[in-house]
Amino acid sequence: MSRKDVITALKVKEREAPYVWDGQDEDERPATPEELAHGLALVRKRGRPAGSGVKEQVAIRLDKDILEAFRAQGQGWQTRINQALRRYLAEHPPAQS
Repeated sequence: MSRKDVITALKVKEREAPYVWDGQDEDERPATPEELAHGLALVRKRGRPAGSGVKEQVAIRLDKDILEAFRAQGQGWQTRINQALRRYLAEHPPAQS
């Protein structure tokens, strides 16, 4: 059952005849509202994960040797560049106007 099917099923206000579970087969037991909500929360959304909202995408030109050195350290090289810039700012605070 797709996410769209679940949402559509939740929006149904009245059914012609309510489903009555016979109590025999657990696979046929209707899900509780809590189970449905939990299932929807687990549905993995496609695409890029949502960002934190505290970072801004920019284009920056770096010397090739700097970039190669950070990339050579493996995944997370952009985070390491961000940390290096943060350390620089801690040591050289911007002048207050």
